[in-house]
Amino acid sequence: QLQASGGGLVQAGGSLILSCTASGSVVSINTMGWYRQAPGKQRELVASVTTDMINYGDFLKGRVTISRAKDKNTVFMQMNSLKPEDTAVYYCHSPLVYSGRGYEYDLWGQGTLVTVSS
Repeated sequence: QLQASGGGLVQAGGSLILSCTASGSVVSINTMGWYRQAPGKQRELVASVTTDMINYGDFLKGRVTISRAKDKNTVFMQMNSLKPEDTAVYYCHSPLVYSGRGYEYDLWGQGTLVTVSS
């Protein structure tokens, strides 16, 4: 299970930190990341991190930093210089988690709303 937090209302130019924690007897989780979906638009990658690589989507590049806690089960994403067009529901995601329940594929968090006011 992926639990996301940190969304909210912020003024344009402001910053937010989102966090996502994988819970439930997690043994290993290689990739964690964030996607976002604005109204009427498709879900798109914001940033992802594996054990040795970080990938950023084009539209937030330079304004977002993703990092991982030492236990590898929590990922943080700081977004800076936010714009009204960054308003969306942000979803935490992992393509594969190995836990006490076995292998779980394509896990999504519940989504956290980020609203950027102009």
